Amino acid sequence: MKSYLWFILGVVSAVLLTYAPQFISPKKEMVTEKVIVAEGHQQSYEVEMPSEFEFCGEKVPLEDPDVYERFDRELYVNSYWHSHTILVLKRAQRWLPTLEKILKEEGVPDDFKYLCIIESDLMRTARSGAGASGFWQFMSSTAREYGLKVTKEVDERYHVEKATYAACAYLKKAKEKLGSWTLAAAAYNRGVSGIQRGLRDQKVENYYDLLLNEETSRYVFRILALKEIMMYPEKYDFELSTHQLYMPHELRSIKIKKSIPDLATFAKEQGYNYKILKRYNPWLRSNKLTVKHGDTYIITLPVKAK
Repeated sequence: MKSYLWFILGVVSAVLLTYAPQFISPKKEMVTEKVIVAEGHQQSYEVEMPSEFEFCGEKVPLEDPDVYERFDRELYVNSYWHSHTILVLKRAQRWLPTLEKILKEEGVPDDFKYLCIIESDLMRTARSGAGASGFWQFMSSTAREYGLKVTKEVDERYHVEKATYAACAYLKKAKEKLGSWTLAAAAYNRGVSGIQRGLRDQKVENYYDLLLNEETSRYVFRILALKEIMMYPEKYDFELSTHQLYMPHELRSIKIKKSIPDLATFAKEQGYNYKILKRYNPWLRSNKLTVKHGDTYIITLPVKAK
């Protein structure tokens, strides 16, 4: 019986050696050869790690095996989380120009647009179970601290431009206290005091040497992975034609200096319905808008096609 089993094993091995090369081939000429792993009717490819990498001009120490493997993990997670990454790439066409403009204006590195992406997936109405809301996922107390209005009628965490300015203020303050943009990014997740305490207790000076909780430990690496994939989408087999992207809308601005008792009626007067009004102004959280003396709000709506 044993000799028979060894004979069968020998035949199987010979077949595998003969035909296995057929299952290893490059995906495309522009991409370095990838190893295919059979998964039913799907084909999965080995992700190629960059040889060096930076975040906000600060070197990522990929020579550290722990850092390398953590980055590698997030590249796999996001390059194979197809529905998520494709939708982010679609939304990026609409929103990144706005984020890039404000980041540059405020002197905050452009790479922080990827932090915004991992926070909300570029969804204006994103809300976490803990109550953090909007593009930059502010908690209400932090939002108020950085100048955003949060009331029953108005919640500026959902106002992309205003929330981005507030996020810039937070990040610059965190960088001033912690000394690096990478630590400032980690502080956006854990808080400045939490990062300061970790640095002090563990007697280290940078994010990559810190032992952190699971969420913050992965946080910066998720940013790095999205940066790599969005900079080189074809390398990770994401190819979207221009007509599939979500393009920016041409909008007109309406200055509001008086209270609006019924936003549905206001929308109709502007030639739109209530749903469209709320789509373009998610910071309006009620069916009315009370405007105090001296205040001005800007409501945006699409320009009507001629």
